Amino acid sequence: MSSDDVWGEETAAVYDEEAADMFAPQVVDPAVDFLADLAGSGPALEFAIGTGRIGIPLRHRGIPVTGIELSEPMVSRLRAKVSEEDLPVAIGDMATTRVEGQFTLVYLVWNSISNVTSQRRQVECFRNAAHHMVPGGRFVIELFVPPLRRLPPGQIAVPFDVSPAHTGFDTFDTAIQECVSHHYTRLPDGTLRYDAGHFRYIWAAECDLMAELAGLELEKRVEDWEGTPFDGDSDKHISVRRKPNPAPKDEQIQSTVTR
Repeated sequence: MSSDDVWGEETAAVYDEEAADMFAPQVVDPAVDFLADLAGSGPALEFAIGTGRIGIPLRHRGIPVTGIELSEPMVSRLRAKVSEEDLPVAIGDMATTRVEGQFTLVYLVWNSISNVTSQRRQVECFRNAAHHMVPGGRFVIELFVPPLRRLPPGQIAVPFDVSPAHTGFDTFDTAIQECVSHHYTRLPDGTLRYDAGHFRYIWAAECDLMAELAGLELEKRVEDWEGTPFDGDSDKHISVRRKPNPAPKDEQIQSTVTR
């Protein structure tokens, strides 16, 4: 299943409403504060911008934002909120799609890199971010820590939401690092709708190696947008990576002579 299968017309039509808790100010504002501080005067590039949950309020802070998004239905929802002139979006795969310009900040939030379901293409996401960054620019990823410690021996499922309107659980194949999120949503007429999304989960250390392959350096890692220290009990991380400034020419010459 591709990301476009997950975020089709039916999903996009109800996305903002069903993910309303993630659009709440107490969730969005700390993320925008964190990203705005790193962007400075911008510009910023968001991979998997979706319906603009983060990109639009960041744009309202005066930071020019460009997006890349695979799902045209999701961008149609974004266009009902903001024009192409104010927030341009390229339709395409965030692992390979290129846009014009260089950015002080590239960011990828709410576990979206896991929508890319092969390790090779996840590495290409890091490389694509690096391609778009100015020297000294940052790449920020928000990503969950796989909750495998919660799996009883012999079990493959972990619930993440049990409420009157929705039941959700993840199943894990630890041999190939695949996660399937299962959603059972109760509709107004009392019937149930089932949706499933396929993801490839990544460990924080694996992200570090992917970043190194893309020429990026880890600057800091925290648990959340408020800056809580990351530790072994954290269920997610915000990782900031920096594109190094090129070495001065005299240092490059010295390095060549030394080799």
